[in-house]
Amino acid sequence: MDGEKLRTMNVLLIDDDESIRIAMEYYFKKKTRSFFTLEDAETALSLIEKEALDIIICDYKLPGMNGIDFFKMVDSDVIKILITAYAGLEVASEAGRVGVHDFIQKPFTTKVIKDSLGRLIEERRPFRISENGKIK
Repeated sequence: MDGEKLRTMNVLLIDDDESIRIAMEYYFKKKTRSFFTLEDAETALSLIEKEALDIIICDYKLPGMNGIDFFKMVDSDVIKILITAYAGLEVASEAGRVGVHDFIQKPFTTKVIKDSLGRLIEERRPFRISENGKIK
């Protein structure tokens, strides 16, 4: 993963499991411009009104609103990753329909998230026009 690109990004993790929030924050805090952790989607909606986010990692099963319903309300320019222990085909299909970029099954390691972020950041490079007028 290109660590330089990640260092310029604001990342939000929403998960009601405190151990996941602590582990992810410990790992990513110094690798991002800012790394926020919250335990519910309703609070996250308030945060995204105040903060420009580049990446949101959200658990599917949360108290109150679930991760898919939350992602329906999120700007399409944000990289969206859904994490879940409920990795059925129905959840994965619905996640794809609402614009989720990656679907990661629990339990996972920080390496899995890091690899996903690296791939997604690389895929979202802005296109450039070369000297000969072709899009790169």
